[in-house]
Amino acid sequence: MTIALPFPRKPPEARVATTAAVARWYATGLGWAVGELPPPPRTAPAPPAAPCVDLLTGLRFDVLDVPADAGAAVLRQAGPTGPLGPLGPVALHGSRMRLLVAAGSADEVPGLLQWLEWGGVTLDLRAVGAGGRTAAPVPPGWSGAQGVAVWLRPPVPGREVEPTLPALAPFGRGAAADGDPGSVRGPDLVRLLDTLATECHRARLLRANARAAPGGAYEYAAGEYPSD
Repeated sequence: MTIALPFPRKPPEARVATTAAVARWYATGLGWAVGELPPPPRTAPAPPAAPCVDLLTGLRFDVLDVPADAGAAVLRQAGPTGPLGPLGPVALHGSRMRLLVAAGSADEVPGLLQWLEWGGVTLDLRAVGAGGRTAAPVPPGWSGAQGVAVWLRPPVPGREVEPTLPALAPFGRGAAADGDPGSVRGPDLVRLLDTLATECHRARLLRANARAAPGGAYEYAAGEYPSD
């Protein structure tokens, strides 16, 4: 008896991340404010599918921008069973990692770092809030040019992002769900910021030690980043 096997299915082609398509995905699918950038000068052939779209911060979220190696160490401590708990959306852009936090958090960062006794330490940690911008990552499953921002932990279209974001909570407790202070949903901003500062400082010392090693030049190697 001969059994006819179906032809293998052709994998669906990834959607091309053009500027207009990416802006539409964020504006209609997520309800996020976007700003298109002028295209780069055509002095040389532009890379294919490099969207010129920024996300406006300070409206629905702020951003904590850290070195990717420090961010990767923080992600390893996140998740349902990690000490930080689940995080909100996280993006990678080159050697920088960007963690979305509750709107208004950027204004609290300098004071919180001072309170956590990180005020006198040089940290490569930037907070982007009201009036700021961050490069829009390519939507999940879309194709884009090499080097564009990508999501490690993407937002979900149709779901509000605010409940998933780390926020400032009283007494060091996690962000409350539905107004219930005993219901922990996301990590407390203070705990996340302290962990980020620790990993930024550790990564900076490791890079300095590597450069100081005989015959050793530090080179950042992008590896696997936790996404769950």
